[in-house]
Amino acid sequence: MSERESQREFDEVESDEFEIEPEDLGDLEAAMRDALKAVESAAAEGEVEKGIEAVSVGSGVTTKDLDSDGAGSEVSQLQAEVADLRDRSARTLADFDNFRKRSEKERDEDRRFANADVFRQLLPVIDNLERALSAEGSEQDLKVGVDLILRQIKDLLVSSGVERVAAMGSLFDPQFHEAVSQEEDPSVKDPTVIRELQSGFTMHGRLLRPAVVMVAMPAVDDEPDSDDGK
Repeated sequence: MSERESQREFDEVESDEFEIEPEDLGDLEAAMRDALKAVESAAAEGEVEKGIEAVSVGSGVTTKDLDSDGAGSEVSQLQAEVADLRDRSARTLADFDNFRKRSEKERDEDRRFANADVFRQLLPVIDNLERALSAEGSEQDLKVGVDLILRQIKDLLVSSGVERVAAMGSLFDPQFHEAVSQEEDPSVKDPTVIRELQSGFTMHGRLLRPAVVMVAMPAVDDEPDSDDGK
């Protein structure tokens, strides 16, 4: 492929619109650096002269048919094209580097403020707690106020995808339950939660904290099997 054909393909690729995923930036940047080194190496090793011969053969004219002025003109033109390609590659590489840095900065900002909405919804809860502490009233009024705040917190958790782990009366599940004690119960056929000591929660199906529970176990038959023939 001649240098001119390479230039045309480079221009076509450059004019196309495309999107780059952040995780691909490292590979693209490395590829651009390799391409730039290849262009510089080709120019240093005399690939320009080979390009002249390829252009001449492709046009039906041999290098012998070119006079010294024509050859010099072709060399100068190819050198200019190589320099232009080197400049384009360097500028494209710089653009990729700036885009990578900008993307990393945006990702850092997203991580820092990922929970901003949750905390924003939590602020009214703090306001209500402060009002409850400073308010004068009976014990019953305080209890009603705390109950309303608790309900507000639960609504906030639900809106964030946080749900309580089912415990009381459920079959024991080691993935969601943490048993701290157990007792035999002939009325159950499988390990069953009979008391919840601490609530467990999941977020979008992923466990945040297991429920701490007491478990009822099926009764074990301690009578030894009778010997055969006795």
